Amino acid sequence: MTSHNASISFGLQGRVAIVTGGSQGIGEACVRRFVREQAQVVIADVADAPGQALAAETGALYVHCDVSRKADVDALVARALQAHGRIDILVNNAGIFKAADFLDITEADFDAVLDVNLKGAFLVGQAVARAMVQQAGTTPERAPGAIINMSSVNGVLTIPTIASYNVSKGGINQLTRVMALALADHGIRVNAVAPGTIATELAAQSVLTSDEARRRIMSRTPLKRLGTPDEMADVVAWLASDASSYVTGEIVVADGGRMTLNYTVAA
Repeated sequence: MTSHNASISFGLQGRVAIVTGGSQGIGEACVRRFVREQAQVVIADVADAPGQALAAETGALYVHCDVSRKADVDALVARALQAHGRIDILVNNAGIFKAADFLDITEADFDAVLDVNLKGAFLVGQAVARAMVQQAGTTPERAPGAIINMSSVNGVLTIPTIASYNVSKGGINQLTRVMALALADHGIRVNAVAPGTIATELAAQSVLTSDEARRRIMSRTPLKRLGTPDEMADVVAWLASDASSYVTGEIVVADGGRMTLNYTVAA
């Protein structure tokens, strides 16, 4: 789907962006958005086939990376620096979910979700921030760097059948705030995007599992439609750009009005 803001440019030409979980969904939309901005993009994922295909199509660099493994993360950052010499933007987008009734959640599934969604964001965020600090001053005309974490309205709201996902996104919100404060002296801005229900494969598997489930989602979405990956990529591009130069430590909610809703609307 073509972004409704396809003609808007945020001036990211020549900047180097890493997008984790960049092979599909919101991550893929971010990759395409940055490529359209003429940024140099590194796709990090474990879904090799779609990631390599996207890289071949867009001219991006694909790197296999399990964000929950520090060795993979260190190799990713080293590869990005080898290819492009610096890192200006990080989109911490990699995420998984494991649906189960609360009483049936296994320790292994809980650990898996937290390892990717929260620990992974920490590991990649820390490694990239270290690189950004080291490169500071080499190009004073550029901002030191921008990090965008992918949260969710489920960092505040809850769905009982995806408890570990809810917990991980609540953690992402706090990680974003901590990183923003810790890195402010280095001029590195850190924000998060909290999407509502977006038309992705992940949503189809987790919350849009039936017509009735879709009606429930629409009943609590004032704009009465799903968001698109391109719309989330637009928010990410803005947060990555100098247009948001005085914004840090924020959780930017893009949810069609859901978080402000205290009534239900007819679907």
